Amino acid sequence: MEVMKQLRQRAIRDLLQQRPLRTQQELAAALRERGFRATQATVSRDVAELGLVKVGRGGGNAYALPPRVDEREVSGDERLGQLLRDLPIEIRQAGLLLVIRTIPGSAHAVASALDRARWPEVAGSIAGDDTLFIACPDRSSAQRVRSRLLRLCGAPEDA
Repeated sequence: MEVMKQLRQRAIRDLLQQRPLRTQQELAAALRERGFRATQATVSRDVAELGLVKVGRGGGNAYALPPRVDEREVSGDERLGQLLRDLPIEIRQAGLLLVIRTIPGSAHAVASALDRARWPEVAGSIAGDDTLFIACPDRSSAQRVRSRLLRLCGAPEDA
């Protein structure tokens, strides 16, 4: 499942920026906290494919992404757009909440990207395995966020 691998590897990149992870077991546990099912063998392949290196961090050695000269920083909106275009999603408005359903294991990645985008209309979000709830301060904000999400994923706004 190529989409799940991409989501898992994006989650690994995010985790490495947030905290030191010293072993593959710690990395696998952190992925499980985000809702990914990852064995040590899967994490080992991801470490190799991402070219992770060990660097001094937090008083010890921890995994880090290799330095890349040609890699540019991706904005929260760009990351969210990439995810939404790659994943099948369904968006429903329920009062001041938006309910997004997607494939199992991917709701955390969408929530994380949305949090990084820091949209002012979003009061907060919470993610399960395949469902994400987005809280908005009022109905018009919820409608704007829904329209924006649909535009990012390339769906018609009346969907």
